[in-house]
Amino acid sequence: MIKNLIFDMGGVVFDLGYEQAVSRFEEIGVADAGKYLDPAVQTGLFGRLEGGLISCEEFRSQLSEIIGKELSHAQCEYAWKGYILALPERNLNKLDELRSRGYRMVLLSNTNPYITSWAHSKDFFRGRTMDSYFDHLYFSCDLKLMKPGEEIFRRVLDAEGFTPEETLFIDDSTRNCATAQALGIHTLCPQGNSDWTGPVEEFLK
Repeated sequence: MIKNLIFDMGGVVFDLGYEQAVSRFEEIGVADAGKYLDPAVQTGLFGRLEGGLISCEEFRSQLSEIIGKELSHAQCEYAWKGYILALPERNLNKLDELRSRGYRMVLLSNTNPYITSWAHSKDFFRGRTMDSYFDHLYFSCDLKLMKPGEEIFRRVLDAEGFTPEETLFIDDSTRNCATAQALGIHTLCPQGNSDWTGPVEEFLK
């Protein structure tokens, strides 16, 4: 019986705008930004930020050096938030409903402090923070661990006291779901930015 739900963020809670992010980074002066950015797992300088190995200031400074132009914190934030394409209200309504039915709800995301600041703020959705939809938010930049590595899943299971057989993981990445499955966690892997609310209900039946 499923008692615990672990949700991915980009592509699941909010619609992910990879092309929009690339366009914004190019707008602030990062030529060929598509070479640096990935729809799911960042590498290089961008990966070091999401892996919690460098701060926003270090990211800003190092990116400025790479492109030969001084960037501001606001410009970097604007570019990173290009990943936030849309926030479908149906998703948030379903999160509220599932939590009201007694499911333990946590979020597990590869992301960075530019996005987590927005998630923790009341700018997230009509004066509510993302925290208000979940029992706990787990972010790669805080844990210094990233999906699809096993350790980040183990960390969440241990911290929450979840047993894999009672836990469902919802993520649009097949790589992430494969790791979860290897640990005995049930998985649902909807297409990114799709309506997963019906499939989740079907699974929970």
